[in-house]
Amino acid sequence: MSFKNRGGGGGVEGNSKSVISQKWTLFLCIASFCAGMFFTARMWTVPETKGGITRTTNVEAERLNLVSEGCNTKFLQQKDVKFVSKDVIGEDSKTHHALQTLDKTISNLEMELAAAKSAQESILSGAPISEDIDKGDSPKKRKYFMVVGINTAFSSRKRRDSVRATWMPQGEKRKKLEEEKGIIMRFVIGHGATLGGILDRAIEAEDRKNGDFLRLDHVEGYLELSAKTKTYFATAVKLWDAEYYVKVDDDVHVNIGTLAETLARHRKKPRVYIGCMKSGPVLAQKGVRYHEPEYWKFGETGNKYFRHATGQIYAISKDLASYISVNQHVLHKYANEDVSLGAWFIGLDVQHIDDRRLCCGTPPDCEWKAQAGNVCVASFDWTCSGICRSVDRLKEVHRRCGEGEKALWKTAI
Repeated sequence: MSFKNRGGGGGVEGNSKSVISQKWTLFLCIASFCAGMFFTARMWTVPETKGGITRTTNVEAERLNLVSEGCNTKFLQQKDVKFVSKDVIGEDSKTHHALQTLDKTISNLEMELAAAKSAQESILSGAPISEDIDKGDSPKKRKYFMVVGINTAFSSRKRRDSVRATWMPQGEKRKKLEEEKGIIMRFVIGHGATLGGILDRAIEAEDRKNGDFLRLDHVEGYLELSAKTKTYFATAVKLWDAEYYVKVDDDVHVNIGTLAETLARHRKKPRVYIGCMKSGPVLAQKGVRYHEPEYWKFGETGNKYFRHATGQIYAISKDLASYISVNQHVLHKYANEDVSLGAWFIGLDVQHIDDRRLCCGTPPDCEWKAQAGNVCVASFDWTCSGICRSVDRLKEVHRRCGEGEKALWKTAI
């Protein structure tokens, strides 16, 4: 009995323990799940909120955008561009500026190298050497402001003397002008058909007396003015390192100080071509003055030339003179030298500066302008393409229209 009672009592207790064990198992499972959720929530990065606006990291924003855009390739590329660092953009700008500076430096070096090569070829070919080199002055050692080449001919001795007596300083004053102002002034002439003949000997004697000639490797002749102009610029840029190179005829009056101040206003501009710009008719008829044998190149009969500076006086910057020096063998020559010069610059990025003070009339025109405070750079008569009877009238023009000697030395360059 007692064994049975014990046995019966043991069965009820076993069932109770089984029920409790199942309850605790369920409780522990629920507790474990809650604990897991709690710790998982603690480890997960919850976006912060401030003022009701959810803030997410850039990475999360990108992930969300990628999902919303469906991983669109074009969208990804736009995002890549959008998030480029400002520092990278700044570095790219600096690199571009450095490349531009380097390119300009290389261009200048190429021009100087070509000019030096051209000078060496001239020496090897036995071309006449300027007196400035014979005297051992080595003009390339310093920088000059401008070189003024006065175009002249064998028969123009009286014109040269009238220029020397008016607007071209002589002797020590000319040397002082070169040293203090960096202004070189020379009469420009080639040689006769017979090298070393009587014409050449006359110029050599005149040069020994005055020392103001630039001799060119060029045969003189009116129909060869385009070739002479090209040779002048090519020779001058080899002899003197200047900012500007000027060509002027020997029957024109020039105020050198005013010319220097005018050019100085443009010294920061590259590839400058300064003068009185014009566009005259292309003359196809033979026998007339300024006839253009190659008129057909300029289109239909009656057409006009492209804009170019009138031939009495004009100035070009160093880079253009270097361009002529480097390419002189392939530059085409037209009948008129001012047209030729303009043609050489047509395809270049050149700044044409039209300054009417370089083509004033003779008195009373230039005199009135001087009295009004607008001193002319150059004066001549259009009807004569220079000052009519310049040998007789140049002194009068200088007296009435000249800037005065003091103005030249006070010129700020």
